[in-house]
Amino acid sequence: MTNTTPKDAVPRHVAIVMDGNGRWAKARYLPRLMGHHRGVEAARKVIRGCNSAGVECLTLFAFSSENWRRPEEEVSGLMSLFMSALERESAALFRHNVNMRFIGDRSGFSVSLQEKIQQVEAMTASCTGMRLLIAANYGGRWDILQAVRTVASQIAAGELDAVALDEATFSGLLSTNGVPEPDLFIRTGGEKRISNFLMWQMAYAELYFTDVLWPEFDEQCLRDAFADFACRQRRFGMTGEQVSGGKHA
Repeated sequence: MTNTTPKDAVPRHVAIVMDGNGRWAKARYLPRLMGHHRGVEAARKVIRGCNSAGVECLTLFAFSSENWRRPEEEVSGLMSLFMSALERESAALFRHNVNMRFIGDRSGFSVSLQEKIQQVEAMTASCTGMRLLIAANYGGRWDILQAVRTVASQIAAGELDAVALDEATFSGLLSTNGVPEPDLFIRTGGEKRISNFLMWQMAYAELYFTDVLWPEFDEQCLRDAFADFACRQRRFGMTGEQVSGGKHA
């Protein structure tokens, strides 16, 4: 994906729910896990496309805290795929200066997978390019609850005055601390909901839904999403006239 999009039309932070792997496989009479394998290929294209377009941060919803409810065989296959994808892609991410970080409750994963996650994070820690956040065993409510527990502990310890707590302080306690809030949320597969993903962070994100199943989402689909985003007027509570008049950066 060549960077032909005007810089001011490129979202700083893109968040994606990669939906439709299972349906893609089912339509082709293939095991659901084959759809997830093709989904990894789609993720590779999107990471490359966002990086070349100048996106600062990309967050991919890889595995939600609710996905443990899926059939055991599928979950086991996803964990194996997760491990192999990390082993296969980490060197390429480092070469392209992509900083990878995982958000979510990693304690639910096997020790070997936790160790692999730590290795990839350490390998790319010095990278200064695009930030890639992988949401794994993640839920927006979990994220908020962890921050609330931290706040409660700090107040109890006298380290924080409850009256002084503001949105910036609270945001810094979320798993996405250090990156801008999402500008563009993309969900593939035709569903129109955020599914417990970055609930606090997406307060002002532009929502883009497409019927394209994730394994078929490619660089052109990404360009289409960016083009739609470029047509949006982001008002942040103000009037359209105020924004058009340049009173909001």
